[in-house]
Amino acid sequence: MYKRQREQGANVTLVKGTISDAGRAMSELLDESWFNLSTLKEPYRVEGKKTMGYELAEQFDWKLPDVILYPTGGGTGLIGMWKAFDEMEKLGWLGSERPKMVSVQSEGCAPIVRAFHEGKDFAEHWENAKTNALGLRVPSAVGDFLILEALRESNGTAIAVSEEEIIEGIRLVEEHTELSPAPEGGAAAIAAKKLVDNQFLKGAESVLLFITGSKEKYSELY
Repeated sequence: MYKRQREQGANVTLVKGTISDAGRAMSELLDESWFNLSTLKEPYRVEGKKTMGYELAEQFDWKLPDVILYPTGGGTGLIGMWKAFDEMEKLGWLGSERPKMVSVQSEGCAPIVRAFHEGKDFAEHWENAKTNALGLRVPSAVGDFLILEALRESNGTAIAVSEEEIIEGIRLVEEHTELSPAPEGGAAAIAAKKLVDNQFLKGAESVLLFITGSKEKYSELY
């Protein structure tokens, strides 16, 4: 581990490996003076993420899209949106209709995809996770069972794409929009194309792709 003292007095620790390794290292240091703010270990992050569901419902004039493709690492955004849709129905803002939720991952780290297609309720740890899409490099998602539950309740699916396809997806978005997505967004774009090819998408649906970052964050790679 490499530690550096910040001007504000914080100790920053660089952990070799994935986000799971960082979480494991942090848990070993936890004591009663710490509060764990990592994904789904506290009650507030999902409440922030669910605003995506409220915003898209408002922008779609309170009629949700038929399909939502979401690049999935920890999956808090997908879980948050699913929570938001339920809340809005209870508020009388929406009916009972729901989008088909689609989890998009990299072939180099696809624990949700594997668990979904194997019919499992929990996703086993993905060994030797490797992908340039850092937001997708999450070998073990704390909320795996909640992600899988949303996918199945919505009659959605989970799909993995290769690193080469992610690059193709980035170029596809750049070609047809003014956006330059991070690889996570490229993964979502190429996943939509693959879902058309395998007939999951029939062509008449309204489909929403989430682009969760800018390619500028990956300037050394793309």
